[in-house]
Amino acid sequence: MPYVNIKITREGGPDDTGPTAEQKAVLIKGTTDLLAQVLNKNPATTFVVIDEVALEDWGVGGLPVAEYRKVQSG
Repeated sequence: MPYVNIKITREGGPDDTGPTAEQKAVLIKGTTDLLAQVLNKNPATTFVVIDEVALEDWGVGGLPVAEYRKVQSG
């Protein structure tokens, strides 16, 4: 009974409001299919949870994501 938790920033959808329901459905199906193909897991007992995190609540390299992106872009 696999449990997969996908955490993504709340951006990239229409008007940067976050992923659309359709995009989330693709992630859920793709994750479920991958576990079935690679590990022979039963899709009926595979759980996928998507957590959206506000951009200001996500950090990488010791910086908030927005700041990190500024540094990376030069």
